[in-house]
Amino acid sequence: MADEGFEFPVDRTQVMLFARSLLDIRPEYWDPNDPATKAVGGVVVPPTFVQCSAHWQPDYPLDLTRPRKEPRQPRPEGQGGGGLGRGLHAEQHYEYHHPIHVGDTLYVTTRPGRRWEKEGRRGGRLQFSETITEYRNQDGVLCVTAISVGVQTEKAVEQ
Repeated sequence: MADEGFEFPVDRTQVMLFARSLLDIRPEYWDPNDPATKAVGGVVVPPTFVQCSAHWQPDYPLDLTRPRKEPRQPRPEGQGGGGLGRGLHAEQHYEYHHPIHVGDTLYVTTRPGRRWEKEGRRGGRLQFSETITEYRNQDGVLCVTAISVGVQTEKAVEQ
């Protein structure tokens, strides 16, 4: 089942801070007047910047600063990641369709993708699941598709 989606404004300050967190201080990430920035048509958005959209997600599970409508619940069986020491983030893939520009407002939607199983060694059966997130700009143009793969073990692995 797909979620309802949410808006994610692409702000120049946030782009700059994201790039600096990666220790990338090139002016293309913050200075619209730099010759290199002008040569590429404006402030550049780093490829993985779309991950910052999580902070705009209405019920972002890692945001401890906002009150939640409902108590935190473990993820249902087979939905990858988190919960009871049995899940982890296994892979992340990005497909780029259209440039993202500072000043864009992205509309973010998430839906489930493929699911599969594989026999593990220590944790029993491994359940893999994809989460597909699409980022469309204010004109409805698909800019980025992100595919996250989570894995959940059948049982907690002994330490």
